[in-house]
Amino acid sequence: MRYSLRQLEVFLAIAMHGNITKAADQLAMSQSAASDSLKELESRLDIQLFERTGKRLKINPRGKALQEQAQELIQRAIRLEENFLGAEVIDEITVGATLTIGNYMAVPIIAAFRNKHNDARVSLKVSNTERIADMVASFKLDVGLIEGEINREELEFIPIQQDELVVFCAPDHPLAKTRTLSDEELINAEWIVREAGSGTRQTFERAMHGIFPQLNFVLELQNMESTKKAVQAGLGIACLSRITIGEELEKKQLIELKVPHRDFTRQFYAVVHKNKYRSTTINEWLHFCAQPELHLATPH
Repeated sequence: MRYSLRQLEVFLAIAMHGNITKAADQLAMSQSAASDSLKELESRLDIQLFERTGKRLKINPRGKALQEQAQELIQRAIRLEENFLGAEVIDEITVGATLTIGNYMAVPIIAAFRNKHNDARVSLKVSNTERIADMVASFKLDVGLIEGEINREELEFIPIQQDELVVFCAPDHPLAKTRTLSDEELINAEWIVREAGSGTRQTFERAMHGIFPQLNFVLELQNMESTKKAVQAGLGIACLSRITIGEELEKKQLIELKVPHRDFTRQFYAVVHKNKYRSTTINEWLHFCAQPELHLATPH
């Protein structure tokens, strides 16, 4: 065999960090040893895996091809070791979640997961849909939990929960007493919207098909709490997941605006790389994500 599993581990760590020093720190080895390991791997395979730009290493197309296969091989080696130890080991998992899921759904899932597996370690990264998908695709995350609709052939999407967006305003807004909003009222309103690339924005654009270019955006925000505060301050109307504004709606701090002729429903997904080896930990996490009692979203 022309390579070792350790060399592949070093390669994967460098691919993740783009830096030999950080990769060496992760693997508890010296920088020179990590550098020598990469050089030997490239020499044995007779290919260059990275483009060198100063101290920064950028993985090239041949490196990306090896990355997917190496990741799967390392995961299988870990599972083989688990089997020899005679135990199904639940250890560490890195999870990415979009803002809505990360702030309102992920914590109950993590709590239930760790309640059953006390030694499990869960690392949670919160970002928008596109960023989470990119990190799963590059093996920087084991699993992503997303609310957006994206087309990535290398990823598998597993439905976990239904959701719906709600159009809302402040109690003293002129539209607050309107029974249902027409397209004309939607077009004439001043809107506070989430940023492009977020799952909420994608669903909103789909729901407003045909009139979206005519809508009047006065603010574009990356934070749900900022969006709610801007609406409460009377700066406009907005559209967020029901799961994020349920408490404010119940207390009448925000008012739901009915738009029955527009479809604001959407699907939450768990996303994994098709070439990612499904360890016991990953399979157990996906099982917990599928438990409806852990989902706080309750569309009406």
